Amino acid sequence: MSGEGPAASERTVGCTLNGRAAELRAHPMGRLLDALRGAGCTGVKEGCGEGECGACAVLVDGELWNSCLVPLLQVEGRAITTVEGLASGPDGEVLHAVQQAFIAEGGAQCGICTPGMVIAAVALLARRPQPTVDEIREGIAGNLCRCTGYTKIVAAIAAAARATSA
Repeated sequence: MSGEGPAASERTVGCTLNGRAAELRAHPMGRLLDALRGAGCTGVKEGCGEGECGACAVLVDGELWNSCLVPLLQVEGRAITTVEGLASGPDGEVLHAVQQAFIAEGGAQCGICTPGMVIAAVALLARRPQPTVDEIREGIAGNLCRCTGYTKIVAAIAAAARATSA
């Protein structure tokens, strides 16, 4: 009975992951979240598994997606960016302005929500380079943090907006 079992039902999906050609392997209806973590992108977190918390947020073709809700087949040929793909330089030693601002402003606490918050902030600043505080709050509304009152997170995003416009 060759060809049966879990491995037989897996499929390889070609995409661009953090700027490089990649193949993600999983069951076709398996979640993008699991395939990304299996590919070493451990910054993508599972919080709720229901698309409510934003811990699994990634950019797909520049748009903010909750990877826990996305079947792997939906990313065939698409460009996926995780928090690991935001830094630049040969070894990723140059942090993205949002990452730098989260560090400088103390926008990270336990770290579970931080990658998703950073990704949501990057998506927001791509759409709205100089957001108001209300627009920042709206831009991260799909991301939950249980450790903070969001004040430092909002400050970090505002600081990143100032830094990128300078």
